[in-house]
This record gives sequence, structure tokens and C-alpha cells, in this order.
Amino acid sequence: MDQQRFNYVIAGSFVALIFLTIIFVTAILPATTFQPEPSLAAVKYTPAEQHGRDVYRREGCFYCHSQFNRYQDREGGEMVSAGDYVYETPHVLGTERTGPDLSNVGGKYSSEWHWAHHVNPRKVKPGSIMPSYSYLSRQDMDDLIAYLQTLGREREILARQGLRNPKAEPGSPEEWEKKPITWLSPPQELRDEWERIAKSKDVNNSAFANAGRGIFMQNCAQCHGVSGRGNGPVSASMIKKPANFTRPFYSGYSDDMWYYRVKEGVAGTRMPRWGKTLSEEQMAYLVAFLKTLPAAPSTAAGTVEVTNYSQLDDPFGKDKTYHTKITENYEEIESLNKAAHHDPYVYGGGRSE
Repeated sequence: MDQQRFNYVIAGSFVALIFLTIIFVTAILPATTFQPEPSLAAVKYTPAEQHGRDVYRREGCFYCHSQFNRYQDREGGEMVSAGDYVYETPHVLGTERTGPDLSNVGGKYSSEWHWAHHVNPRKVKPGSIMPSYSYLSRQDMDDLIAYLQTLGREREILARQGLRNPKAEPGSPEEWEKKPITWLSPPQELRDEWERIAKSKDVNNSAFANAGRGIFMQNCAQCHGVSGRGNGPVSASMIKKPANFTRPFYSGYSDDMWYYRVKEGVAGTRMPRWGKTLSEEQMAYLVAFLKTLPAAPSTAAGTVEVTNYSQLDDPFGKDKTYHTKITENYEEIESLNKAAHHDPYVYGGGRSE
């Protein structure tokens, strides 16, 4: 009997040792030995932004949203690095992506958009499962939005200055401050792939564009139309209509962004992944042609900034100017109680800290 107990003790000791070893190797050792230097994108928060971060933690936003955009991630903007999180204690990286990754959400939308989104998520994004946070106090709401606007802010500044590419000449602060947030960019692996292709393919060449037009007519015109306006014969049967490439919006697409869309298609639409059937050379021809379709931002169609509400098919509201449907949504929320002559948003009392 004593021998049997001894055997149990030995087996239990081994299990405990293995468990402690795993904890030590995966948690304790990295925490004590991995001390990255602060990156240029590391953020030191103002008191209001810090309070907003506390609200973000308190409300459990990191249960559904992550804050780590990786090399292979799509639609997330600039990659993050370990040094970006030096001042993040405790971190709010999250473990799931029930909602979108927020690594680079700062500057993507206006503060008013965030306000409307948190008050009534489905007014701004139909089908969203995000709960309403209208119960937050005004201070909590303002500070939470201020925190969200910091996410990716420094990474964007570095990208504007050309520091994303070490071989590029950094621009002056006056130059990048005038530019809109350029968060329309492909994942890093596609950027690297296009950089390799572009060394031997001049997509600014008219002969390349001519070859691309032939490929477009064979493969794309049935949906996007012969002039790229999204009015091809097949489009009549589509619920999600094909893109109109003549919109000034697309004039902001970089070459690698065009390549990304051609190669991998667009999730949630019937746009196929042409990388499965076309060669890299053929896709480069297509890029050369597609670049010629968008109207210049200064045309009569309106001064359309590439970065505002990019996922909407129709950027024009009821007055036929650049007045987006999202703008109309949060203006409707603001006007709900305007007749009562008081703050259109009756802020809640919030939660106690």
C-alpha cells in the first residue's frame, strides 16, 4: 500500500513539474528576459487617453477586438512590433477577432463616427453584434473615443514619413500632415511580393496597360463593364454590385493595392481570386490598365478622400454631393431628440470604477 502511494506521489510530482516547466517557459521566462526597446510607434497616453484605455479594459472590448496586426493579416494596415507595446501595462491585445482588429483604427473614421457607432452600432454597421454603449457617461465616451483615435497613430506617421521603407527618403512633417490617413494598403507579404514583381514590370507603360485591357475584357468586363463602371451584364443579378473603378476613390490605390485586389479578390463579394488562374505577369498587365480608370480627385465627381468610409459602394447621399450614408446615419442619431431642445444624446451615468 505504501508503495502504491509512493508511485502516485512520483507520478503527481512529474505532472506538477511538467506543468510548472510549461508555465515558466511560456510565461515567466519571456516576461523577465524579453525587454524590447520602445519603437518609434510606441504611444505615451495623455490623461484623457489613459482613462479611455481604462474604459476600454473595463468594458471588456478586448474580448472581441484584438490589437496585433501581423505580417499575413488582411485589411489591417501597418504591422505592429513588440516595441509598440512597451508602455502597455497590462496589455489589451485580446485573443479573438469577433470584431475587427483595432491596431490601426485611429484616424480611420471621425470621432463623430465612433460616437454614433458606440451609441447605436447597427445604425452605422448593419448586422453588427456589438452592444450599445449609450449608458456610458459623456466623459467615458469622449475619452474612450480619444483612446481609439490613438491606435496606429504613430505607425501612420512613420508610414507617411517614408520610414516604413528604410530606402525611402523621409518626408518633412509639413508634407505628411497635409495627407489623409493612408490606411488603404495590402498586407506586408503582398507588398513584398509586388516589390519583387515591379522590378521587372513597368506598370506605368502604356503598352502594359493595353495588354491589361485585353485581359480585363476577357475576364472582368462581364461584371465591371467595358469601361469599368460596374455595369457589366452580369451585374444585374448581383446583390453586391461590382466596383465602379472610375470613382475618384480608386485614384488613391497604390500599385500594390491594385495587385492585392486582383490577386486575392474581395471577401464577401463574387470577385474571384485571380491569382489562382492568372500569372504574375498577367496580373501586372491588369494593374497597369486598372490604374488608368479612376477619375482624378479634382474632377466634377467631387473631392473624394480615399480614406473616408471606404467600404461604401455609393459615397453620395441624397443631395448628390460627397455626403456619405454613414454621415447621414449619425446625423439622424444626433437629430433624434433635437425637437426637445436638449443634448441629442442623453448620456448614461456610466459604471463606477
